[in-house]
Amino acid sequence: NRTKRLCEVFQKGVFMKELLWNFFKTGLDAPRISDSAEVKRIFNRTRWQVFVSITIGYAFYYIIRQSYSVIKKPLLASGVVDPAQIGIIGSVFFITYGLGKFTNSFLADRMNNKRFFTFGLFISSVTMAGMGLVNSFVPLAVLWGINGWFQSYGAGPSIVALNQWFSNRQRGTLYGVWFTSHNLGSSFAYFAIAAIVTAYSWSMGFIAAGVISLLGSIVLYNTMSDRPETKGLPNGAVYYGEKTEEEIEAQKKQSVGSMQWNAVVKNPAVWILGLSSLCVYIARYAVESWGVVYLTAEKGYDMMGAAGVMAYMQVAGIFGALLCGWISDRFFHSKRNKPALIYGLLYTASIAGFVWAPQSFYTDLFCMTFYGFTMGALVCYMGGLMAVDIVPKRVTGAAMGMIGLLSYAGAAIQEFVTGKLMTITTVNGVKVYDFGYATEFWVGAALSATLLALLVWNAKPQDEA
Repeated sequence: NRTKRLCEVFQKGVFMKELLWNFFKTGLDAPRISDSAEVKRIFNRTRWQVFVSITIGYAFYYIIRQSYSVIKKPLLASGVVDPAQIGIIGSVFFITYGLGKFTNSFLADRMNNKRFFTFGLFISSVTMAGMGLVNSFVPLAVLWGINGWFQSYGAGPSIVALNQWFSNRQRGTLYGVWFTSHNLGSSFAYFAIAAIVTAYSWSMGFIAAGVISLLGSIVLYNTMSDRPETKGLPNGAVYYGEKTEEEIEAQKKQSVGSMQWNAVVKNPAVWILGLSSLCVYIARYAVESWGVVYLTAEKGYDMMGAAGVMAYMQVAGIFGALLCGWISDRFFHSKRNKPALIYGLLYTASIAGFVWAPQSFYTDLFCMTFYGFTMGALVCYMGGLMAVDIVPKRVTGAAMGMIGLLSYAGAAIQEFVTGKLMTITTVNGVKVYDFGYATEFWVGAALSATLLALLVWNAKPQDEA
């Protein structure tokens, strides 16, 4: 009887796995539309619909992610958690997000990204709202860790969809535009969620972010699309004249898994870019995760004033991301190495100015605006675009996964190390925060990112597939 029950459980498990795989895997090719005018009309309409969907959709992902940074200080003030626990909660998120981004971005090369993308946002929204219903360390850490896994359903499918529907020549510019979704979502969180937390409570901030993004996931499910072939359209590379039908058919005979292993996992340049991005993300999430706390604790801002400075940084990031792809495509022949070096040096200088310059609203605003502009560009380059440039098109999801794994290992390291380096003492009944060693760690990481990127200065793109 026991053996029979085990067999039944195993069979049910296999059935559920098969059911999930069939739900998420990319659809079969539809009969090809023969009318060229109809192909052009449907392809052009659908590609822009897909692009708007991944851009607005990823902004919803960031509303969830960045709301936690806004809620940190009120959560600390409530006494529900201490700084070390806040750091652990943040590290748990980045660990699960990094592992998830690695796994799910590899899967995205094979998936129906309409379903994959929107499902991740839906579950992430539900867990975010759930965080507003608990008030202790362990359930907060567990829910935020679950949230991290489903947050990883966003980036890989976005980049795979971008490559399926647009040409290589458009990639840098459109990647930069898509990347503004980070800033759009973060700006909304800094303004709207900060206002909600100030007016109500930290728990209401979690609930509001979850409900807003939940509604967004429902809308996006009706606007996203699977790859072109499932609609009777030609492969994107064929449509743009980059490949012939015969070349595409020959490439389909190659195993995606072997291509991912050889062109991504065994590619030293991808690893170096990943390590550079790791350092970029240490500095990035140091500022974005602790910036509100730093400004209120070290420089005397109130919650709304600090959130305002950080929100201006996100607005500047929009322009940085918008322009960086166009600048590299237009002035550097789609090469990213020279602009990445320039942005990296300015990125380091802006963080150093923010944490070490004397207290001044205009200085802080200037440094954060400059930081936002350079961060928007540098994370766009190091966080995926440079790696995508040097791997075949069929495995761009895997490249994003590798970079994402290392990037968010950096973010997790940052949360843990900053939580340990920051100290809180009580003087005359008032809590005093000391970020001294932490700020040195932040600036050092930014400089290391710039130096590492120099090691792949001459990396060459591989043959497209």
